[in-house]
Amino acid sequence: MNRNTVYENRKIRFASMNDEALGPLKQLPGVWANVRPEFRMNSNFRGVGTLEGAAASPFDGRGWNLIALPFAQQGQFRNYRLLMNQYNEVLTFTKVDEAVPNRGITNEGMTAQADQKVAALDYEQTIAQIAADDIGDSDVAGPPELPIHHEPGFFLHMKEQRIDGIDIGRLATIPHGNAATALGTSRVFDGPPEIPVMSAFPEGVVVGDISEAVDAATDETAYLFPYRAFSQDPFKGVLSGTPFPGFSPADPTALLRLGLPANVVRTTELSLDTSLKEAGIVNIPFIERQADANFMRSIFWIMELDEEGLDGKPKLVLAYAQFIFLDFFPRRDGVEGLIRWPHISINMMEKISEPPGVVTDDMKIAYALPET
Repeated sequence: MNRNTVYENRKIRFASMNDEALGPLKQLPGVWANVRPEFRMNSNFRGVGTLEGAAASPFDGRGWNLIALPFAQQGQFRNYRLLMNQYNEVLTFTKVDEAVPNRGITNEGMTAQADQKVAALDYEQTIAQIAADDIGDSDVAGPPELPIHHEPGFFLHMKEQRIDGIDIGRLATIPHGNAATALGTSRVFDGPPEIPVMSAFPEGVVVGDISEAVDAATDETAYLFPYRAFSQDPFKGVLSGTPFPGFSPADPTALLRLGLPANVVRTTELSLDTSLKEAGIVNIPFIERQADANFMRSIFWIMELDEEGLDGKPKLVLAYAQFIFLDFFPRRDGVEGLIRWPHISINMMEKISEPPGVVTDDMKIAYALPET
């Protein structure tokens, strides 16, 4: 820890674009969405052509999700269903809490103040599905426009006193009864991102190769049949009957790679993980006992394109891939513990509105008095 050399007062205000206090988060303020306002049909999540697979908005329907869930099915020993969703989203970054002080002192030589200052950018994520399907054939997958996720939280920029290079964080609260703290690092580079390959196949089901076991699960009563079925015939949502390749548990991030813009000039990457340092997830008792969410890794890519966007600035596109482990049912591979079921979400959105470029007095929420 180094002693503080710069002092600043805490400020709570509406966020502005390219606010240097936010560091690598500075392009996030504003509203990101799949459906442009001019195409919306009395809903933030449904636009012209959304449900017909002929969307007018270029990023309409780019959200995809898969999750395995406990499910009691008569005559079937699996007791889980594999749910697939196609969705639209609105992600809003509104206020910044600047120079939040975490108090500390140096432990080297003469004791001195060594506070950490954090900039916190609040967000609200809302998601509604436009199509859904599952195996085991439940009647609860739900209709189009069903809300499936709501998450308020904060993105954090550690401005100083960083531990092991960790410069960003994410605090997420989910109405199911989860609260997650994820930590990580940021980087900026020229050109598009390299989207990592992920697998949604569960861990702990078989002793050998899980991909081979999925391929062999041809019988409808086989334990891994839902994964084979959606791998052989990927979920297409509202795009059924088209040449579209679909969303597959064998390679859930393939659609992000396929849909990357060809004219990405610069990318800011935010990589966050609940297994770093003292990060983690806390759940209510029911979740702990039924489907324990105990790990989350997410990567966000803010892409600056070589084309004009809002207010004459470069167009911005935001993509993410999020991987969560849900642990439930005893492992079947001879190892102690529970089977780990991946819950994976991907999306790609565009920024549809910027925050105000100048913070005026009536937008200030709470400003500290100058230090004396």
